[in-house]
Amino acid sequence: MDNNSNELSDKKEIIYSQTVKAGKRIYYIDVKKSRNQELFLALTESKRLPASEANPQDISYEKHKIFLYQEDFDHFMAALQDAISFIDSKGGYDRSREKDRGNSWNNLVE
Repeated sequence: MDNNSNELSDKKEIIYSQTVKAGKRIYYIDVKKSRNQELFLALTESKRLPASEANPQDISYEKHKIFLYQEDFDHFMAALQDAISFIDSKGGYDRSREKDRGNSWNNLVE
């Protein structure tokens, strides 16, 4: 099987997808189905890289993926909420401004 076939089969297994645009980064939150028919999350961060000097027309992206399985959801969400609360308690970013704009990321973590 070549890489193109892998990419096509990867896209076919997406059951649900949400995109979060955040400055120079885009986050993809995809629900996929495993071979044994269990649902899991695939979280992808995509960041556009500067064009190379050799070929300024080339656009490339750096991507990082995390796969999160159902048995880990509660632990992951608790840790994420704890980390966000810690940042908020230290005078971090004022997320209330985002709530007013209906930012979907904040709706996911609260």
